[in-house]
Amino acid sequence: MTPPDEGRALLAAASVEPAGPGRFSAVLSPHYTNVGHPHGGYLQCVIASAALAGASAEGSAHLHVTAVTTNFVNAPETGPVDLGVVVRRIGRGVSFVSVTLEQNGQLVTESLVTVGTLQEGSRVRYHGASAPELPTLERSLTRSGGEEEGIRSVMELRLDPAVTGWWDGQLSSTGEVRGWMRLDDGEASWSPWSLLFATDAFPPATLPLGSSGWVPTLQLTSYVRRAPTSEWLHGFQRAVVIADGLVDERCELFDDSGQLVASSTQLAMVRLPGGN
Repeated sequence: MTPPDEGRALLAAASVEPAGPGRFSAVLSPHYTNVGHPHGGYLQCVIASAALAGASAEGSAHLHVTAVTTNFVNAPETGPVDLGVVVRRIGRGVSFVSVTLEQNGQLVTESLVTVGTLQEGSRVRYHGASAPELPTLERSLTRSGGEEEGIRSVMELRLDPAVTGWWDGQLSSTGEVRGWMRLDDGEASWSPWSLLFATDAFPPATLPLGSSGWVPTLQLTSYVRRAPTSEWLHGFQRAVVIADGLVDERCELFDDSGQLVASSTQLAMVRLPGGN
């Protein structure tokens, strides 16, 4: 694991500070960017921090964010942001919170957040998700060369060699990436909260099809189902449908027990050779 370095730890980089009733402030970190802008999964961690703090201030005893749906209205920059939190309902099993994130007076994101408490050792009554068959960590590939920037400096990603041909310009007929990931921020391993970052951490599943790196997310929904039991997560991200310049993608993540720990769906814009 990379040694600790000030500002790299996700827990600190996605923390919020009270700024008045229903208001919080945060500073978006340059360590958690993608193509120069704060990463969507990282923003959901910031949003989750505000939702948990706001719900707690109104009497909620819930410990975890179990679902977040975020509309990305404008692209933020690194630096200070303001968050508005409205607690819609405090319930026994779940609470509901809406969160807006603004920068320089402009709306950046708006989210609906479900807050609950995940139970350790809960009995799984049904499990229909299947973890992908992957090469070992040692046989999986990671990109090397040059100093890593943005989120690649705070996480380690190793992909199945069968889906990395696009690194060398060899395109595929299947829109899928799959592999392993671990948080490498110098401080912590995966938690239910940081899984919100993980659900958006795979490269876009359109890259094997030849898309450009421009795949901006319009809406991201993440579900957290259980606390992970391992340092490494494994899973996949797949393109479900591409049409009219838009792609919907599905991500599923598993821990070493083979249980689904988190999943996400997102709608993003995409550019492909020959038009969309």
